[in-house]
Amino acid sequence: MGHPKFSRKKYDSPTHPWKSARIKEEHAIKANHGLKNVREIWKANSALRRHRHQAMKLIGRTASTDLHLTREHDDLLRSLYNKGLIPDGATMDNILELSVEDMLGRRLQTLVRLKGLAVSHKQARQLITHGHIAIGEQKVTIPAYPVSREEEEGITYVGRSVISNPNHSIRQDIETLRSTVEYGEEEPVEMGEVFVKSDTEVIAERAAAAPSADSTMPAEPAAEPAPEGGEK
Repeated sequence: MGHPKFSRKKYDSPTHPWKSARIKEEHAIKANHGLKNVREIWKANSALRRHRHQAMKLIGRTASTDLHLTREHDDLLRSLYNKGLIPDGATMDNILELSVEDMLGRRLQTLVRLKGLAVSHKQARQLITHGHIAIGEQKVTIPAYPVSREEEEGITYVGRSVISNPNHSIRQDIETLRSTVEYGEEEPVEMGEVFVKSDTEVIAERAAAAPSADSTMPAEPAAEPAPEGGEK
């Protein structure tokens, strides 16, 4: 049961600790989202499992006319919509289709990266933990903070942070990289202005420039001229 003074952990660890397929998948997810450790994946999986369990329980009672179950059904859909996990007009099947990637996509660290406030997940985590990111007027220093749909538009830099200055070196690096990745620094070249040789032409040119078998043979020595006046 544990001591009532201390809260119990709210996630379940894997039943088998050494499954290579699961470990590879967790390492890939950890790298893609810039997570600190795999426990953050386990927490997201546990939360996803609770949502699925509640949805499956309500799906099994769809034939019931109990108003309480109907209200619970609507409350679950509304709650997950407000959390940004499902779209408007979603059904219970959409809840069962959720993945751990969807859960991790609502973390503050991920949304800071997607909104272009940082150039990488690692930098987004650093900006959050150092107190440079706020939601509305409230500074948030927890990278794993679950951002709701309503709070998503309020993600910005802290007003008193040095990063809020557009002339700051970090901001300039972020804006430069954003313009390079999203829009490109160079204008696209028209295809009519570029002469592209076909593979056949390239092969023919290389074959013509290659040395032939005759050119690789040693040259025969020149014949000596005959003496004038004939032999004596």
